[in-house]
Amino acid sequence: MIRRASRALMLGTAVACAAGAGGLFWQHEQHASAGFAPPAEDVCSVPPARVASGHAFDPGSGLGIRDPRPVPPDARCAVCGMYPARAPNWAAQLIFTDGTAHFFDSPADLFLFLAEPARFDAPRQDEAAAALYVADHGGGGWIDARQALYVLGSDARGPMRGPDLPAFADEAAASRFSARHGGRVVGFAAIDAGVVAGLRDTTHAAGHLH
Repeated sequence: MIRRASRALMLGTAVACAAGAGGLFWQHEQHASAGFAPPAEDVCSVPPARVASGHAFDPGSGLGIRDPRPVPPDARCAVCGMYPARAPNWAAQLIFTDGTAHFFDSPADLFLFLAEPARFDAPRQDEAAAALYVADHGGGGWIDARQALYVLGSDARGPMRGPDLPAFADEAAASRFSARHGGRVVGFAAIDAGVVAGLRDTTHAAGHLH
């Protein structure tokens, strides 16, 4: 009888602990962005087996399920782990058909994700990207990534302090940027596997994405 009572007590304690932990996790998830401030030092920190967790669509946001949305302060880049909200003129986002979104610190990391989705979010690798957006580098808001123009090969350095792809909605603005910083203006289709490989090798520290 004593053994049975002890086992029952242990089992009840374990269940209570699990329930309490689950409640704390739920509260954390519900309020993760509230009052969140990224650390002062924002560096690329990608463990070899990083698995990104997407941000669910908020039906109460007033936005359409495939509309671009503000970058949450606590969002981490799905490729490098940095905080995209800290560099709004470089940020990018991908929205899946169910409204779940990944945020990126720059267009380069968006293209890196598209090239190898299984590396960064294996559970969603077969899901279609319903929408892709990049920030207008000139401060013009979100642009459909497939319609944006990019300056490839400029001397501008992205949030990771390496070569990147500043994006523009307007060809004239992209050309002016290219005239000041070098590089050439290209469309979405020109960012092919070779370009992505070059960005990966020069932007990310060795070992992060290999």
